[in-house]
Amino acid sequence: MKVDGSLPEVHDQAPGEGAVTAYDAHHFLTYARLLDAEAAGTDWREGAAIILDRDVERYPVAARRCWDSHVARANWIVREGYAQLRDEAGLGSVKRARPDASR
Repeated sequence: MKVDGSLPEVHDQAPGEGAVTAYDAHHFLTYARLLDAEAAGTDWREGAAIILDRDVERYPVAARRCWDSHVARANWIVREGYAQLRDEAGLGSVKRARPDASR
């Protein structure tokens, strides 16, 4: 991962492996930004231009493919990849804390 404050280069296509890759690890912040944008209802063109640094005007098909693959990968990381990382780290399942009813 870069430590100079710059973001890692985004590939045209996100990984499709069934395991977390080095690319994924370098792009956790990118994935978080994509999930935030998706939840906020951000238009894919704006998200692809800002988050993925794609030229949506000149290459709309490639930009859309990049957006779709990275959003899908970000969602996969949350649903399945996280569990792999947790298990590899030996953390076991994580239970959510229940809200304290006395508050």
